[in-house]
Amino acid sequence: MADYDLAIIGGGLNGVSVARDAAGRGLRVLLLEQGDLGGGASSASPRLIHGDLSILERRDFRRVHSALAERDVWLRIAPHLVRPMRFAIPAHAEERPAWVLRAWLWLYDRLGARRPLPPSATVDVTHHPVGDALKRPFGTAFEYSDCIVDDSRLVVLSAVDAAERGASICTGARCVRADRTDVWRLAIIDRGHRRIATARALVNATGAWTASVADTVLRVPAPSLGSTQIGQIVVKRLFDSDNVYVFQNHDRRLIFASPYERDFTLIGTVGHAFKGDPAVVSMAADDVAYLCDAANRYFRERIETSDVIRTVSGANSVIGRGTSGLRRDGVLNFDAKRGKAPLVTIFGGDITTARLRAERAVSQLSKFYPMSSRWTATTRLPGGDFDWAKFDDEVDSARDQWRFLTESQARRMVSAYGSRLAAILGDAKSKEDLGPAFGPDLTGAEVRYLMTREWARFPDDVLWRRTKLGLTMPATGSEALAAFMAGGG
Repeated sequence: MADYDLAIIGGGLNGVSVARDAAGRGLRVLLLEQGDLGGGASSASPRLIHGDLSILERRDFRRVHSALAERDVWLRIAPHLVRPMRFAIPAHAEERPAWVLRAWLWLYDRLGARRPLPPSATVDVTHHPVGDALKRPFGTAFEYSDCIVDDSRLVVLSAVDAAERGASICTGARCVRADRTDVWRLAIIDRGHRRIATARALVNATGAWTASVADTVLRVPAPSLGSTQIGQIVVKRLFDSDNVYVFQNHDRRLIFASPYERDFTLIGTVGHAFKGDPAVVSMAADDVAYLCDAANRYFRERIETSDVIRTVSGANSVIGRGTSGLRRDGVLNFDAKRGKAPLVTIFGGDITTARLRAERAVSQLSKFYPMSSRWTATTRLPGGDFDWAKFDDEVDSARDQWRFLTESQARRMVSAYGSRLAAILGDAKSKEDLGPAFGPDLTGAEVRYLMTREWARFPDDVLWRRTKLGLTMPATGSEALAAFMAGGG
């Protein structure tokens, strides 16, 4: 008998989503991630949960309708991570006519009919907060509803849910060889120790490494894939309104400018074909300049490349070459031969459709062993057991219980941990009760929780994935954090 029903290589959003779905259906699951959860492209997304107007423009109405349905699923099951926002598209005289934008959004509303978010509207930006940050020639904008998400937290909490349903989540664990007979026999280097595990089926969810893992680890015919890179830039906050701007650039690409970690703005994306090591992805100077120029067409406050505080980029596999092979619903391939254990290959796709993509992947295995029915569309992620419209009430409740929290601190922690905040703060009466402080927001109690419950091993795991506090952490705080974690917390 095999040790596991399903082994998964890769701890990005696709991998952890499959682990969560499969564990919840009663399968014995092993997930192997050689680095940290979400350490690749899953933590470098545009952070959008949406139907995607660019897909609507290409008249793929079915995909837009499906994505809008998934948007509402995420809003229901992860109300702490997914936040509804108003998206504003300023009408630009040199780009798509206003009537085209209005028609788009009318159809967008119809495809998302009976959804819980407000419909689109036309606004006069000369008398609306949306216009405060824009250059004067813009007089009209169109608003519609979509959502933003904390992508890294979504990955980690999906893994937490999978683990609580019985999955074994192993970070720092690399599969170096997989032999395929009627079961998969995996040779694993797990934090320096070699071990063997067997599984009745295997999922290759290694993202940009999909082809190389197929070739060198699984030793099956590698799919003909290319790689694409997407990138965003982080600058200081450029607007005070609580909305996302959608800018039409001169090449017809839609550029998004989103509020980011309270004091910053995230601008993206730019994408193109990628060659090189997926573990070392960086934005070229031309890409940074492109996004700055796109923002400068609209924002009153000009930004230069020297104003960029951080770049965020990642690579993923695509069919063929370049961004033309990028599909928002990803790619799923199922391979089962007589006498050979099943192999599922899954890569690409955006955040919005990740849950559905995983559900379909696991369902492919239902003919091989019994499992319970589909469940992830109605079951909340850890910490998400409140209604999305009650988010502010959760923040107020946290401040009532832990009076030493500021408004921004309470909002950050509820956004990250939701109703599980008590597992970190406990009965603390002051910030001093939470142990050493690393910078103004991070405490020893939170770091211990991330190490013991969320697989954080190194400072970057805490500062750039489970939180984004690396943006404001002083050097002395980072050094103290490294020493604290090296000592086991």
